[in-house]
Amino acid sequence: MPKRVLIVDDAVFMRNMIRDIFSSGGYEVVGEAAHGIEAIEKYRTLKPDLTTMDIVMPYKSGIEATREIVRGDPKAVVVICSALGQESLVMEAIEAGAADFIVKPFRAEDVLTVVKKVLGETPKV
Repeated sequence: MPKRVLIVDDAVFMRNMIRDIFSSGGYEVVGEAAHGIEAIEKYRTLKPDLTTMDIVMPYKSGIEATREIVRGDPKAVVVICSALGQESLVMEAIEAGAADFIVKPFRAEDVLTVVKKVLGETPKV
């Protein structure tokens, strides 16, 4: 059974790109959200195996949404997607409970490598 993924990003083109990466990698994209509030609601409803989370979004940031998701489900696996130059925000997201991060622009193989690592699908190096 494929792992279930929730994609959170305020940019439609980014959600589409991430969806294509996961679909081609054999994952099931069960939902998408455009901001942090929607991310929390969809996480609670869908209970995905993995959530990708943009940092800078309207209404509630990815850091706040990650903190709230992990507080409600300590086993939640959240991978932050950040732009170059957001290193301090990435560290804040990791402290909020994110499992790892991917820097935009990213390549499909880099995304899948990080995802497999955080889901325990490959040996940790």
